[in-house]
Amino acid sequence: MSRLPKNLGRLDKKNGQPLYQQLERLLKGAIERNVIGPNDALPPERDLASELDVSRITVRKAIDGLVAEGLLVRRQGSGTFVKARVEKNFSQLSSFSEDMRARGLHPRSVWLKRSQGTVTPEESLTMQLSPGTPVFRLHRIRFADDAPMALEYATVLASCLPAVGSVDSSLYEALEKSGNRPVKALQRLRAVLLTAEQAKLLGADPLDAGLLAERVGYLADGRAVEFSQSFYRGDTYDFVAELSVQT
Repeated sequence: MSRLPKNLGRLDKKNGQPLYQQLERLLKGAIERNVIGPNDALPPERDLASELDVSRITVRKAIDGLVAEGLLVRRQGSGTFVKARVEKNFSQLSSFSEDMRARGLHPRSVWLKRSQGTVTPEESLTMQLSPGTPVFRLHRIRFADDAPMALEYATVLASCLPAVGSVDSSLYEALEKSGNRPVKALQRLRAVLLTAEQAKLLGADPLDAGLLAERVGYLADGRAVEFSQSFYRGDTYDFVAELSVQT
């Protein structure tokens, strides 16, 4: 975004309210009305100051307030952007790609590793597989449009896919093509602090809050086909679940 939208509103220098608070209120209103949309970049501070005829200090204080409130995020070397948050239904078994498309976002991946091997002791225990069982390991960064959303480390039973390279954008789509899509899963969610490496890959800061979702997906015959660990940016993802009283 090179310029602010014309319907942002105006600052009133005769108003007793400080200008940075007025600007903060105007920007917040524009975000809430979707005049400035998720992942939109704000103009540089110097351009904002010139366009609004205020000091850069005023602009910076307004942006600082919205960053603290969680509506804006600064990305080093790129600028200031409106944060995008995605809701994931924790009780629904769906893939990342399906979730993003359902929200009108374009899912894509940057591959970190695609390899084949045999189960580790942890994987053998988690997936209830015999030692030496062949598996594929798929590590990637998951994006919604151009925003990094998660790091995904998946271990898949090798017998359930034609080859390690058969996964394009969606693991579940590849498994479905081979007749091995999970029909149920056990999923755990816990809060974590992102490591320096994870933060760098996700465009966050070290020790930022994150969410770790661990999933074991099962076939209809009860075999585990997938064990995944997905690290989500805590400022972009909300997990929700519908709860009801048992009768």
